[in-house]
Amino acid sequence: MDYKGYSARIQYSDEDEVLFGAILGINDLVTFEGKSIEEMKKSFHDAVDDYLDMCSRYNKKPEKAYKGCFNVRISPELHKKAALKASLMEISLNQYTEIAIQKSVNEDFGIVK
Repeated sequence: MDYKGYSARIQYSDEDEVLFGAILGINDLVTFEGKSIEEMKKSFHDAVDDYLDMCSRYNKKPEKAYKGCFNVRISPELHKKAALKASLMEISLNQYTEIAIQKSVNEDFGIVK
């Protein structure tokens, strides 16, 4: 679910028989819920609007800051294969990883959005 450049993860609680979600990529935990898709859309839109309003009032940046640097733990075999592939391409392992991630995020993987 997307609205004003923000995305949400939606889940279902069998125990409570309710859909619930959280806004992704922000500095705080903002949740919302509803019993139907239409309620979820409205609840999500209201949550984003309320959060942006609160951030504006308190002069706070709503989005998480990303440094562009993170550690990745993979198997030694995969590390070796990636390093060899990068060497064959005459690029760094960091450049190879960036290309692989860019390609991956542009693919759908069959995940419902």
